[in-house]
Amino acid sequence: MTLRMRLERLANVQRGEVPGLLASMAFFFCVLSALMVIRPAREALGVQSGLDTVRLLFIGTAVVTLAVNPVFGFLVARFRRLRFISATYLFFAASLLVFWALLQFAPQATGEISGRVFYVWFSVFNLFSTMVFWALMVDRFSLEQSKRLFGIVAVGGTLGAIFGPWFAWNFVDVVGTANLILIAVGFLVLAVGMATVVARLQPESLSEVNASDPDAPPVVREAEVIGGSAWEGFRAVVRSPYLLGICGFVLIMAIMATFIYFTRLQVVADMAQDMDRRTGLFAQIDFWTQVTTLALQLSITGHIMRRLGVGVALVLLPLTVSLGFIGLAISGTFTALILLEAAYRAVQRGITRPARETLFTVVGREDKYKSKAVVDTFVYRTGDVVGAWTEGLLGRLGGGLTALTFAILPLAAAWAVLGLWLARQQARRKPAAARTR
Repeated sequence: MTLRMRLERLANVQRGEVPGLLASMAFFFCVLSALMVIRPAREALGVQSGLDTVRLLFIGTAVVTLAVNPVFGFLVARFRRLRFISATYLFFAASLLVFWALLQFAPQATGEISGRVFYVWFSVFNLFSTMVFWALMVDRFSLEQSKRLFGIVAVGGTLGAIFGPWFAWNFVDVVGTANLILIAVGFLVLAVGMATVVARLQPESLSEVNASDPDAPPVVREAEVIGGSAWEGFRAVVRSPYLLGICGFVLIMAIMATFIYFTRLQVVADMAQDMDRRTGLFAQIDFWTQVTTLALQLSITGHIMRRLGVGVALVLLPLTVSLGFIGLAISGTFTALILLEAAYRAVQRGITRPARETLFTVVGREDKYKSKAVVDTFVYRTGDVVGAWTEGLLGRLGGGLTALTFAILPLAAAWAVLGLWLARQQARRKPAAARTR
């Protein structure tokens, strides 16, 4: 059975879509490999500073993200899409080289301060690198295509998210934490090349295969710039109930992820004191979580959105979080925590993230980049801050895991209702989006 036939069987991939799809998967593989190979080091540095310091770093990350958003908006407004996408990845690659040089040639200058700077920087890097990737995806694929293909595109990212922690887990003792940075730099450079390949392949396949599809995006002229104000993304979000709904969905998702995240940090901090050992532990957790994600993506992700719809895909994550925290509150074991995180990451990356990205296929091109940047970066980091300090407050009040679970359940219910509302709004906006293409 040929690759095209396998893809057609898995996600109903049409003949002319295969080159663009494979390039998109390779692009996402490079981005996630770069992120995940150094993420365990970020976690280890964070634990070294203490959980209260990490909560403060979440505030710093939100502030930096707010400051960077207008700069990104300016690049979107003034430069061709491939140029600001390439500039984003190359900027982060260059800054990674600065951190590597500091660790390699001036280790005596590194300490808690530099570790905190790296923690904030990585958090910003994490959000912008994935946001830029998905912005290009929703700019190239139609709503109908996104329902069929985004789950498969996400598989490429999951493979990168598996490779990154696997490499860190098995080779951190050999190459050291600092040299993992060079691996990340190499993948970011490859990501720039793959972005160019995607931009060239996808418009060609669309023009050949989907010329009769009224929902298909037009051939993209890379010489055109989006224009507008650098702050237009914030204004568009405030004016649009639909975009505000997406903000609310992402805000709650970030709060839930943060609850899980701090529980995870505490467990690993109690298990190991050495930074390389902690890096290895975090890498192991990431590895097995991503393996679970891949299994889910290959089995049911593409079928859920195509057969059950975006609404069901968006509701699955609130349901997973509710059941996971109930199980964790009852058992209170490390195994239950790992199962909760694995289930959350698998559903979030394998089902909810592709479904959430389809929500942007029915908005204008400017919103796909500017408003999406606001939602995926600043709003997400605001949720991190709210979640971090809420978790800390509940801990200081002595409520523990039980109180956290009782706080989560009504929030998850509201989250699910919002997901269903967004799916209905997307369906209503689709005809209008098709007419304006």
